[in-house]
Amino acid sequence: MTTTAVPMTAPPQTVRGPAPAPRWWADLGGLGAGLSLLVVTALWVRNGAVQQVAGGGWEAVAALGRLAGLWAADLMLLQVLLLARIPLVERAFGQDRLARWHRWTGFTSFHLMLAHIVLITLGYAGPVHANAFAQFWDLLVTYPGMLLAGAATGLLIMVVVTSVRAARRRLRYESWHLLHLYAYLGVGLALPHQLWTGADFVGSAPARAYWWTLYALCAGAVLIYRLGLPAWRSWRHRIEVSHVVTEGPGLTSVYLRGRHLDRLPVRAGQFLQWRFLDGPGWSRAHPYSLSAPPRPDSLRITVKDLGDGSARVAALRPGVRVLVEGPYGKLTGESYTGGPVTMFACGVGITPLLALLWELPYRAGEATLVYRARGEADLAFRTELEWLAAHRGVRLVFLLGPRAARPSWLPARYAEHTDVAALRQIAADIDRHHVYVCGPDPWTDAVRAAARAAGVPADRIHTEQFAW
Repeated sequence: MTTTAVPMTAPPQTVRGPAPAPRWWADLGGLGAGLSLLVVTALWVRNGAVQQVAGGGWEAVAALGRLAGLWAADLMLLQVLLLARIPLVERAFGQDRLARWHRWTGFTSFHLMLAHIVLITLGYAGPVHANAFAQFWDLLVTYPGMLLAGAATGLLIMVVVTSVRAARRRLRYESWHLLHLYAYLGVGLALPHQLWTGADFVGSAPARAYWWTLYALCAGAVLIYRLGLPAWRSWRHRIEVSHVVTEGPGLTSVYLRGRHLDRLPVRAGQFLQWRFLDGPGWSRAHPYSLSAPPRPDSLRITVKDLGDGSARVAALRPGVRVLVEGPYGKLTGESYTGGPVTMFACGVGITPLLALLWELPYRAGEATLVYRARGEADLAFRTELEWLAAHRGVRLVFLLGPRAARPSWLPARYAEHTDVAALRQIAADIDRHHVYVCGPDPWTDAVRAAARAAGVPADRIHTEQFAW
């Protein structure tokens, strides 16, 4: 049953989120990733590859092909770890950075895998003057594990093709996510040929120890953090729908209740993956941000109807059980050190920023919200924002109207202003502010670029983007 909005009229009693991630966690994670590639290269060298390369000829081609394959496998497993939802990694880097690195690592691994296939085929075909295509077919059908490796290559090609931006724009989120899961099968099918025929695996005890450890680490991380931890939290907290509220055109808030919500390690500004057990399609998770600070007895998310399963949210009934995975994201107040803060929201990007406006300990007059929308009817949470303006001194700046003809965070009516000049007009001392931004990718990129040009330090710009 959908009801009308009942806004907050007083600061909520929020729960205490997890402590900020130590800065050295990110450095340690980056160091570990770099060392893994060095270890792989060192094991390749230990197996006599340098002498083979120095000798030249087809043996050198095959040796370089093995190195490309080893790097591809290592990066593929690092890619799995990047999005294995490991809490330490999530808190150190945040979903935005992890998703970008996952993408870069995936494409790099794929290109190295193609180089591995080509170089190994040529390295085998060259000495016997065989046709390269015939040699590839012979490798595929006669060498142990190669048919499985071929199937893995096909699956990974499908995942890479559907990850290209032009292809992603044509796919529904659910379809893209389902296809993307085949990457796990691809990784699994690629393993046997390395175990059975990999020269840098079969003949080296240190190499076997390294690769078995890395494979076990990846499999354990997926089982524990992608499956085990979400199942445990869903069972422990028993979250269910309390009631549903219409906030505006195509915008719906879901209020949720459960057990021990004060022990759910979530902060204002974060998002979780939600599965509503209301019928067919429940298995597909959707990422929705909290639109209010977490409270000991309730949570609130707000969902825009984008036609990708989010339309079902408006029809949810009280009592519907919910499975959760997360929390994720670093658009939180953990790095806020006090002082002026300016937030930029576009469309449904208002949801995590509204939660932060309730939670952050700024003083009266120190907070500004810049809210971009197509028109007055598209401004959500107007009553709550006005309460925050009246009682906490939040300055509200509404930017309404169609997009500007040029890439900009400003609407068309202000297109004569440059992005940086408009930013300084809103806050002359913007370089001293903490800046929080949430909205579509191009709009967020425009705000971030203007803020950097206006002198805002990179570590004071906090973003969350709705990319997948």
